[in-house]
Amino acid sequence: MGTIEPIHILFLLVIGYSVYTIDKKKKNFPVPVVLLLLGMGLSFIPAFSDVTLTKDIIFEWFLPSLLFNSAYQFSPKALKKHAGIISLLSTVGIVITILLMSVLFYYGLHPWLSISYVEALLIATILTPTDPVSVVSVLKEASSRRDIADIVEGESMINDGTSIVLFTVVAGIYFGEESFSVSFFLWEFLLVSFGGVVIGVSLGWLASKAIHFTTDSRYQIMLSIILAYGTFYIGEELGVSGVLATVSSGIMLSYEYGRTIKENHFRRDLDGFWTVIEPTILTFLFLLIGIQATQYLSFSLIGWIILLFILSLLVRYVIIIGVVKMKKTWRKTYGWKEVSILTWSGIKGTMSVALLLGMDGQGPQLLHSLTFGVILLSLIIQSVGIYPLSTFFLKRK
Repeated sequence: MGTIEPIHILFLLVIGYSVYTIDKKKKNFPVPVVLLLLGMGLSFIPAFSDVTLTKDIIFEWFLPSLLFNSAYQFSPKALKKHAGIISLLSTVGIVITILLMSVLFYYGLHPWLSISYVEALLIATILTPTDPVSVVSVLKEASSRRDIADIVEGESMINDGTSIVLFTVVAGIYFGEESFSVSFFLWEFLLVSFGGVVIGVSLGWLASKAIHFTTDSRYQIMLSIILAYGTFYIGEELGVSGVLATVSSGIMLSYEYGRTIKENHFRRDLDGFWTVIEPTILTFLFLLIGIQATQYLSFSLIGWIILLFILSLLVRYVIIIGVVKMKKTWRKTYGWKEVSILTWSGIKGTMSVALLLGMDGQGPQLLHSLTFGVILLSLIIQSVGIYPLSTFFLKRK
């Protein structure tokens, strides 16, 4: 297993800087896709061939920053406005999605490939969380429908947390660590999810009060870093969702800023800091995913990978249609065009990779190759296709 050396870090940063400054067609070719493809190319260079991306690296280095920044930037008003559809898609919707996908995956693969239903269920669980990093900015630019981008981003923030809980339960069953029962699942789900939210809201509120201890923006930014990583680590250490803890803390800080924090420079400086940090983290993350991806690629499975990719899109479309039809105002607001964009925006990305890597190579190679293949296909095809589709379906008025 290779380690990431200082020279690797420097070289990756140079690549990231070059891509961000040279890529003038970010709408058509989102930077994460370009970085991913370059990372796959780097894997064939001896100096990078042994570099290894692990779940711990994603969770401990990258995820807290990305989650906090996304949550902090997300408008509390938008969350309140779309709370119903976001909560349904990221809770009940995600459970039904996994069940439908697992059944289709199993009956689509089992006659020809050696795969059990629990393995199909595990694949479905890994492929359920969505990653809006490649699409949200494109959606906002391509159409006047800000609500579509808000739903995509809000759903992703919440379903990252719920998907980890579901994956943990299914992985425990698959590896024989625990047996399944509805009561155990519901208790575990509620405890881990609610506990994470409580910790995040509490620490986010405390941080919003501690900000007043100094007017120096440097120390206020330092406090935001402590909040982003502290809530995640504390949540994980206490056995609840670190993801939901970090997301909740970011939303709480943003809410308290709009309600009580009157230091105008604070948000300006904080936004500036995280705006710089985000592309740096995305550079490392997607280049490393690309480097790691080549270890899982199996071109002999490309037909099956395409099949799973198509099935996952169909299931997501059905689920969104079902949710939209539950309320009259949603039926009027979101027609088949909007549903199509919401479906296409459900890209598999960082969280799916982290869950797959979290298996530490356990399970058959077939499972890893199929799952990573679908993740790559989703990242590339859906990211590249989102601008022309959203422009066509949701033209600016």
